[in-house]
Amino acid sequence: MDTGVRQVRAELRKFFTTRMWWGVAIGVFICGAGLAVLFALLAGQGDPQQGGLPDLDTPNMVNTVYTSGLTFAYLLTLTVGVLTIGSEYRHMTITSTFLATPRRVTVMLAKVASLLVIGVLYGLVFLLGAVSAGAIVISTRGFAPFPDTGIPRTLALSLLVLGLWALMGLGAGILIPNQVAAILIAVGVAWIVEPVAALLLGLADWGRDVAKFLPSQATAAMVSQVTTGETVRLTWWGGALALAAYAVVLAGIGSWLTVRRDVS
Repeated sequence: MDTGVRQVRAELRKFFTTRMWWGVAIGVFICGAGLAVLFALLAGQGDPQQGGLPDLDTPNMVNTVYTSGLTFAYLLTLTVGVLTIGSEYRHMTITSTFLATPRRVTVMLAKVASLLVIGVLYGLVFLLGAVSAGAIVISTRGFAPFPDTGIPRTLALSLLVLGLWALMGLGAGILIPNQVAAILIAVGVAWIVEPVAALLLGLADWGRDVAKFLPSQATAAMVSQVTTGETVRLTWWGGALALAAYAVVLAGIGSWLTVRRDVS
């Protein structure tokens, strides 16, 4: 147990002694605050039946205001996850890491635990920006910033979202040996390929039932964001289970390969 705790501390120390952590923190804060203000201002513009956004008296719209920046914030934690293992292989520090702690399983479990902690910390930074900026605009427009008891749950799940996407990044960083390629492919799939696939699948009835299990759709379901058109969504807990499954599979396979893979 002591070895595992020390290893988690070591992983956190590795991350927070670099300049990257505060750069990502600034990016996450800006994503949260900027998108919250934008969606709070756009709420109520247009007919929701024709793709417009509902007004801020709708709890789901308030959830959307506070979580709209997650689309970009989780790309940042996804990248952090890739770099957590990718930089070790790129700079060949993985060898010294395994020499210092010969039990590779302990090392990988420590990386998983540290990424969850990092995800939660970035989630707090994200919520600091999103809730403070979003609540000000919502209040200025004459609406209650917390109109429903489900909103605290949504904010708590936002912390989990960023941690799970970081774990998916860890898996991608192991499965794709080249660090730069891993970042480009992981971000490209999450930002472009997967949303386009969800859009195309949404054109058919059977496709909508498949699309709701994609990571971005599961994320939106977790935080109860506004749906447009005939979008089919999982329940919030169904979205949480689906996203957790992606994280467990990717991080699990990646960790298994790392434990068995030779390093030099």
